[in-house]
Amino acid sequence: MDQTHKNRMVLLSIIGIPVTMILAATWLWYYVVQGDLDLVGSLGTANRGDLVQPPRQIDEAELKEQTGFPFSLSDLEQACEHSLYVTRQIHVAMGKEFKRLRRLYISDVEVAETSLGVSTLSDNRPAPASFSRLLENEHRGMKQVTASTAELEQLFPELGEDRTTWYLVDPAGWIMMSYNTEVPYKDVIGDLKFLLKNSSE
Repeated sequence: MDQTHKNRMVLLSIIGIPVTMILAATWLWYYVVQGDLDLVGSLGTANRGDLVQPPRQIDEAELKEQTGFPFSLSDLEQACEHSLYVTRQIHVAMGKEFKRLRRLYISDVEVAETSLGVSTLSDNRPAPASFSRLLENEHRGMKQVTASTAELEQLFPELGEDRTTWYLVDPAGWIMMSYNTEVPYKDVIGDLKFLLKNSSE
């Protein structure tokens, strides 16, 4: 085989491999979107939370801020006391990724009308006088919005009566994962790191 033929083979390989990968990815994407191929079911996932299937768009609900103005997750730079505590601890534990995360409290009841219902916080400190005071003192920066009961149930059908389920929403507003108090916080951090690593923002 002469040098010219070898050079042509190398050139064809350099061009052919990426083109083959693009065609294969396009084929996979088409069949996944059409619902003919379940990659998640076939390959499994590394996440620890329960996948929300299909993902639901949080901005499809008519959320309202405490002032009554409409709220959209896209407006951001991008109720159980224990769940609030856990999500705060996870947020802090994310270290340098802290600023890329936002926490959002959604309820069908105004914060001012929500009772705290506990006398001792999850870190064993005395509870403040009210739920609104808890959010003000312990969860600064957490956005508070309201939705109708029907919209809340549509967005979050996994919620139980005790409201101990919470959710992971991607930067585009897709509700991706649900969690409860049985999921270790380290597993949640693993899911968050995976999402942030694969996020364009």
